[in-house]
Amino acid sequence: MNTATTIVLGNEKGGAGKSTLAIHVLAGLMEQGARVAVIDLDLRQRSLGRFVANRRRWLEANGVVAPMPLEPDLGADGKALALMPAAAQIERFDAAFAEVTDCDFIVIDTPGGDTALSRHAHGRAHQIVTPMNDSFVDFDLLGHVDPVTLDLLQPSIYSETVWEARKSRAAQGQGSIDWVVLTNRLGVPEARNRKRLDERMAKLAKRVGFRIGPGLRDRVIYRELFPFGLTVADLSPQVRPVPVSLAHVAARQELRNLMLALGHAHDDDRGGDLDQAA
Repeated sequence: MNTATTIVLGNEKGGAGKSTLAIHVLAGLMEQGARVAVIDLDLRQRSLGRFVANRRRWLEANGVVAPMPLEPDLGADGKALALMPAAAQIERFDAAFAEVTDCDFIVIDTPGGDTALSRHAHGRAHQIVTPMNDSFVDFDLLGHVDPVTLDLLQPSIYSETVWEARKSRAAQGQGSIDWVVLTNRLGVPEARNRKRLDERMAKLAKRVGFRIGPGLRDRVIYRELFPFGLTVADLSPQVRPVPVSLAHVAARQELRNLMLALGHAHDDDRGGDLDQAA
């Protein structure tokens, strides 16, 4: 029986940073020594799947040993699977999900849109992590605000998706879902828009039941290592495809803070070698 903790990266809006976050959550878990499986349900883009493929090739080419995630087989290439009926997609997903029997975590990346497959995966989650940009455009998928007063009116479509996933798990006696929403690609920290957004986020969090976590700033560092299949969590004296700077150290601490907020990290210092190298 599958006893792994399932983490779903979800948001029905594209461009919110789900895949970037999925990659870094995966790397953060492996840094802790966890055994992790990944399922990429963004069937056309497949950023998470390409990251894992890049990682395998870079490690082999450079003779470096580093943790690799398990990839259960969905049974078809992404484009072909995307063209299948929803029932067939769900069947393939369930078979792949059942394949994972010896892992601590399953990380699932979902597409930027509402699909039957994505909703089905949400129903499997123990934890849903929702990144959003620092914008009322992104917030609109979580909650509607009054256009005159900016008061919170009601939860929106993605909040309803998570609510349905929670009802499904509760009906099956599978416990609750820990929902964490975080603002990604943060810009100027004291912007007026940020204050307004934070206030509405806090109100909606109480109303629909999510936690607010720390996001990742808009750093080139989070994107520059993608072609190598690496993240700042992987950097060490042995793993260094790019020159290391103090900015990498700051990004690594930011990732550690995120993992702590999600409840998947130990509050210790494992970045000493990187600090010295920088």
